[in-house]
Amino acid sequence: MASIDTTESGVDTAVLTQKEARLRDLIGSYASVAVAYSGGVDSSYLAFVANDVLGRKATMVLADSPSIPRSEVDDAVTLARERKWNLVIVRTTEFENEAYLKNDSQRCYFCKTALFEEMTRYAHANNVNVLAYGVMADDDLDDRPGHRAAEAFRVAAPLQEVLLGKDEIRELSRRENLPTASKASFACLSSRFPTGSAISVETIGRVEQAEEVLRSHGFHQFRARHHDDICRIEVDPQELDALLQDDVREDITRRIKSIGYRFVTIDLAGYRMGSVARRPDAV
Repeated sequence: MASIDTTESGVDTAVLTQKEARLRDLIGSYASVAVAYSGGVDSSYLAFVANDVLGRKATMVLADSPSIPRSEVDDAVTLARERKWNLVIVRTTEFENEAYLKNDSQRCYFCKTALFEEMTRYAHANNVNVLAYGVMADDDLDDRPGHRAAEAFRVAAPLQEVLLGKDEIRELSRRENLPTASKASFACLSSRFPTGSAISVETIGRVEQAEEVLRSHGFHQFRARHHDDICRIEVDPQELDALLQDDVREDITRRIKSIGYRFVTIDLAGYRMGSVARRPDAV
């Protein structure tokens, strides 16, 4: 029985090569494309392939919004410029929408709607045939209001269509020397608020400042969860020991309190994807 060649992360290399070829063929079938680009793992790989296949007929559309940290925007712009991608920055208006600000379970729908409206305007003005975004095979589309917005605007999901998962995208990104290959998972700053807790530009700014404090200490995967006057910190469980060092803990506490939080807590469970900014007393 022939052995299966796999990567260090357990990805079947033959299957991966086939999926990559299908992705390139799919994108090649677009006369032109505008990619929703955030600088994250998935959208950066999609942007790379779109540019590699279509050249200047591929445009990366980066949303500039209070819910995206300046550091993330700067990193995304730097990567696009280094790779000589065709980059367009649009200002989205979700913070002018009361339905978005109330932060119910449909928040992502209103966020993606604002983005896709801007992308649609760009596409119409520049004769772009296809809009695309970086949802991938591991994403649960049944639980993603943003996907409903994508369907309403007929936004293609090429990574999902060829069944590329996160580990596979990271491996393909490594092959192309993309710096995002090992980038930590990221979600917009609005995800740091418990569902139903209203969002504002001021409170989003406070969360952004708190996370920049954590970033300055070199943590890789982290969140600053907003609970009124409490900032609840999550880091990867492997980084908890570093967080609990006296000098680090004291510096982080002092600086985050100076932002306007009364209490700074550490979640001993560590970072959990999809925690949806649970209340401090939640399990």
